[in-house]
Amino acid sequence: MLESYGPVLILILLSSALAALVLGLSSIMGPRGLGRGARDTYESGIIPTTSARQRFPVRFALLAMLFLVFDIEVIFFYPWAVIFRRLGLYGLIEMLLFIGLLFVGYIYAFKKGALNWE
Repeated sequence: MLESYGPVLILILLSSALAALVLGLSSIMGPRGLGRGARDTYESGIIPTTSARQRFPVRFALLAMLFLVFDIEVIFFYPWAVIFRRLGLYGLIEMLLFIGLLFVGYIYAFKKGALNWE
């Protein structure tokens, strides 16, 4: 029984050795000190005009979270579409309920003004 774990142990040892090798080489070959611009904020190559510690409105975070929630829920459409024919009417009804719940959540967020960008 323990013989079946041999390849797994070899894989763990090889991956650990590779990680140690890469970390060792990067510490030997990498730069030593911080350059003049290493502590500056990077804004797509543009010189920053304001502080990087400015406050963002809560609406930005709320909209980002809503996007993530709806985006992650849409991922469930792909496996459903792959086995759609095998699920039959039951699968169709379940997906329609799921889409209905998504739509109710979207309407709720719209009515609360979470999707308004000012």
